[in-house]
Amino acid sequence: MEQELQRYMGRTVEMIYLGRDNQITQRRVDVHSMNNGIVKAYCHERNAPRVFRVENILAVSVASRKWAG
Repeated sequence: MEQELQRYMGRTVEMIYLGRDNQITQRRVDVHSMNNGIVKAYCHERNAPRVFRVENILAVSVASRKWAG
């Protein structure tokens, strides 16, 4: 997953993420940086910077122009 995320650096992606509370969520984020299994990104759902653990990212793809989330 880390190598795949490297391709999305500086882009907006949609990802499926497993949160701390074991809730699965879909997020639209702008990937800013990645280091030691941690992704720093801007989350459009929360309108704030967020930190994500690579191990909890279940799927990722380039964001479509329309967002239903």
